Amino acid sequence: MADLAAYQPVPHRGAITACVILAVIMQALDTTIANVALPYMQGSVSASADQINWVLTSYIVAAAIMTPPSGWLSERFGRKRVLMVSIAGFVVASMMCGMAQSLAQIVAFRLLQGLFGAALVPLSQSILLDIYTPAERGSAMALFGVSVMVGPVLGPVIGGWLTENLNWRYVFYINLPIGILAFGGVSVFVTETRRDVSSKLDWFGFATLSLGIATLQLFLDRGEQLDWFSSPEILVEALIAGAAIYLFVAHTLTTRHAFLNLALFRDRNFALGMLFIFIIGITYLASLALLTPFLQTLMQYPVTTAGLVMGPRGLGTMLCMFIVGRLIGRVETRILLLIGLGLTAWSMSEMTGWTENVSQQTIAVIGFVQGAGLGFLFVPLTAVTFSTLRADLRGAGTGLYNLSRNIGSSVGISIVSALLVRNGQISHADIASGITATNRILASSPMAQAWSPWTAPGRAALDGAITMQATVIAYLDDFKLMMLLSLGAMPLVFLLRKPAAAAKVDHDIVME
Repeated sequence: MADLAAYQPVPHRGAITACVILAVIMQALDTTIANVALPYMQGSVSASADQINWVLTSYIVAAAIMTPPSGWLSERFGRKRVLMVSIAGFVVASMMCGMAQSLAQIVAFRLLQGLFGAALVPLSQSILLDIYTPAERGSAMALFGVSVMVGPVLGPVIGGWLTENLNWRYVFYINLPIGILAFGGVSVFVTETRRDVSSKLDWFGFATLSLGIATLQLFLDRGEQLDWFSSPEILVEALIAGAAIYLFVAHTLTTRHAFLNLALFRDRNFALGMLFIFIIGITYLASLALLTPFLQTLMQYPVTTAGLVMGPRGLGTMLCMFIVGRLIGRVETRILLLIGLGLTAWSMSEMTGWTENVSQQTIAVIGFVQGAGLGFLFVPLTAVTFSTLRADLRGAGTGLYNLSRNIGSSVGISIVSALLVRNGQISHADIASGITATNRILASSPMAQAWSPWTAPGRAALDGAITMQATVIAYLDDFKLMMLLSLGAMPLVFLLRKPAAAAKVDHDIVME
């Protein structure tokens, strides 16, 4: 749609919003819904723990590769057509995943899922940016943000319930009713955009970027399992990723019609928005990846209990996204972003004082605050990132914006996972160095019997206690790192340009 159309009444705008949000929810759920079902899949297809992880890796890599060209595909073939093919392909691939009988089949169909699902989020976002005026985009992005960010929170809960009460295959079958509704809504209510049949793809740029992203994702996803650079596979992936990204950058800077339009980065708000969403990917999704094993492994919470305790986090995000959506245009965007970063940093600061005995109430309250921080970040950041971007660049811009968030989450998860292991080992050695036969704690009668270094059960119990404390310290170090990242992002807020004031409109018409 032309930029002019965004300022004119759009028929069935509420229905369009609902169906594209459904498409986003379907894709967002699948980023985490299969995680809790992996042990059950592993038994069904007789796979090792390392092999079954390819069910997750294949999806992430395929989605990462196909996210950047989503703008070109919509320009060349029409946005509505590409979105409908993506929804249909995603649903078919989901059903095939559910019916798979071997590991090779599941991995292949998950690759298809990632390929078709990659365009769902950026194309849906670009549709919402086009059908709402600048003054209304805050509320529209609030709905979009809820569907993107709450999906990873609800995924493990829904996946756990379906796996325990039905079968692991239903974590894929659940996409069928959602996909049918989304496909029907898009086909009826969304209008097609003008196609540019002369548009050509920079195949060399696309190939080098795809290769760089794919190998980088493999490097990040498998590095911890294979002990990073001690593994030949990781060394090869790092070399290929570095070479491919170098070739892509050199090609982009020297060719006239590059795959990546450099005009995107001449817009200061868009360039800063890419950096911000990368940091949010690290702090939000990496902290979510940490919290799940903290509750389930360290504190021995069942899947359902862990999901309920983490529920307030998603509630805080949803509530504040709707509140902030109404504040955009009335409160300066930079103030909203500072509040979001402040809430995130404060919640991380509080988490640095947790122990394995932290109460469920404390986890829920801090989780709510952290979710609220994201609500204050995602909506205004999306609005300000695209506020000054030309309409013809929005399709490519939304693809890159979502790619930056996904890579940020991958980088963040890899960093905190590596630090968790490394710091845990260091803390274990530090604590163990103070355990000697003359230690007064071990001389007390209860401890002398339970943790006796002279008996095998005593040594095992003592090592278990040390490992527990070392692991807690490692988690707290990761929480501290994410607190510092949130604080470090605050000065960048003042580099954002204030968009031109838009006419005030009623925010209540978002779901008319």
